[in-house]
Amino acid sequence: MDFEVIARNFPFMLGGLALTIQLALITLAGGLLLGIILAVARLSSRSWLYYPATAYVHFFRGLPLILVIFWIYFLSPVLTGRSLNEFLAAVVSFIVFEAAYFAEIIRAGIQSIPRGQAMAAHSSGLTSFQCMRFVILPQALRNMIPALVTQAVVIFQDTSLAYVIGLREFLRRVNLVDAREARSVELYLFAGLVYFIFCSIGSLCSQRLEHRRERNSL
Repeated sequence: MDFEVIARNFPFMLGGLALTIQLALITLAGGLLLGIILAVARLSSRSWLYYPATAYVHFFRGLPLILVIFWIYFLSPVLTGRSLNEFLAAVVSFIVFEAAYFAEIIRAGIQSIPRGQAMAAHSSGLTSFQCMRFVILPQALRNMIPALVTQAVVIFQDTSLAYVIGLREFLRRVNLVDAREARSVELYLFAGLVYFIFCSIGSLCSQRLEHRRERNSL
């Protein structure tokens, strides 16, 4: 086996890895923000908030991500008259998809907070919005950090699906190098090692945060 192929093409593949990390971070931020909105709507007693948010979550959780990517990329020119570039299409697809999963994580975190916290906040004069923003949500997010880190690992893995619309993220660039060099074993072993390292680091962080949270709760 010739592992020099990795050294020769490392800068090119590293550019794809940087793009993968950028895509994952934007998705994490956007998906978390939209997920919070959906989670709060799912817990609302107002039907005009609850039912659309619930339908959104169930709809996207019932679809494969690759189908959502295709929809966003190929339907956007039909619906808006303007096409999206590969990166923007991938960002939109990942955010709208991952938000459905973040919403359920956040909803569970909010429901884990004792009801007495909300009652005490209301009795002190806070509105429902202020109670959620300043009392419930900060505690819920702190409790959910391990689960959110785990979901971030999943997002990092899922970014490889962006290759279907031609985005030159890490795995796509590995594929392009393989098409030129014909060194599939070496290149895909390298790609697997990179994903394994990043995901293992994320999993270890999640476990440490979970253990720390359990110790603090004792």
